[in-house]
Parts: sequence; C-alpha cells; structure tokens
Amino acid sequence: MWSRHDVKFGEERDIGLPLENVNDLTDDSLKVYVSKLRDRAEQEANISCELHLSDHFLVRFLRARDFDVDLSFKLLVNYVKWRKECPEIALNLHPSSVLGLLQNNYHGVLRSRDPTGSRVLIYRIGRWNPKHFTAYEVFRVSLITSELIVRETETQRHGLKAIFDLQGWCFSHALQINPSLAKHISSVLTVGSRNNETASGDDEPEHIGSPTRDTG
Repeated sequence: MWSRHDVKFGEERDIGLPLENVNDLTDDSLKVYVSKLRDRAEQEANISCELHLSDHFLVRFLRARDFDVDLSFKLLVNYVKWRKECPEIALNLHPSSVLGLLQNNYHGVLRSRDPTGSRVLIYRIGRWNPKHFTAYEVFRVSLITSELIVRETETQRHGLKAIFDLQGWCFSHALQINPSLAKHISSVLTVGSRNNETASGDDEPEHIGSPTRDTG
C-alpha cells in the first residue's frame, strides 16, 4: 500500500521547492516535480522502454510519496519490476479478459466516495467460482480497477478503501492462493494509492458502479 510520508512546513526537497500542503501545489510546481521524475526514469532503460512517461502517469507516483522524487522513483521502479515478474496478471489488463467475473458482480466500486474522499471498492468472494476462474484472473480484476481509478486526482490524494464480503469463502478458494501468487499480491500492494484500508463483513452495499468505468 502506498503509505503517506508526513511533510513538515517549509521542508526542502531535492528540487528546492518548499512544501506546505502537497495537495495544493500549483500546476507549475507540479511540472517541476514531474520533470525531475521523468529525467530519472528516462535514465533507466527498463522504465523508459516499458512505459509511456506522461505527466498524468508520473504524477500519481509523486502524490503517493508526497512529491519526494527519490521515493517516487523507487516506487516506479518497483512497479515496473512487478509487471515483469507477474505477466500472468499484468500483460492482459483488459476488461474482456475477466468479463465473466464482472458479469457475476464479484467486484464493484461505490458511486460515492467515503467522508474522507477515498474510493471504496467491494469484493464479493462468494461470487468467485474457483472452478471457472483462477486466482490470477480474480486478482487481475482488482488490478484493472486500480489502474483505472488511480488516474483520478481525488483518488491519488485520498486513497482507496476495500470491503471484502467473505460470505461464501471456502477451502477451494484458499487452494487457489499458492505461495507464488501470494508473494506477487503482497508486492503489488505497495504499488497502489495512498491511505489504503481494508475491511470485511457480510453487509451488502448499495449503489455499486461499474468497476471498468474509465474516469481518467
């Protein structure tokens, strides 16, 4: 999970900009940080060849690390590394690849944010039939959603919260989570949005939106 690093009043970063509130940076200030991170990324062949280093893409890594360029760069490196190490999930991030799970209403996003401004994701484990869908496909659903909603500025600022409805969880689900997949999942949890939280329960939420809505 992308954790927040506290910013002190007047703190100087490696490109010399004092920060009072990272969420209130002007567009010109953002461009300076983005340019600095892009310069670092373009020096790494593994990154520059793999990704389109647009402003919108880079700024989400900066916001996740409160515009600390060094930490943002490390996060970007880990992101690229994870995508290479887990092609079973990362190479086919298209809704059509998990259409059955989406139609089963396994995963959804609340239309409204919570009081803190976070996006709220819903996972209904009982809607996942392990005979029809692998754990890799299940996790790909989450990654597709995350890649879409993390484009939202408010989500970059306020993070995500996840609710897991464990009704229907059984041994056949657990058997799908092998050590290799568990390692990949734990790794990618650091490549997300800030201030993430999870909860579990049996309550059925209302107003579930489409998990594939492109809000970027």
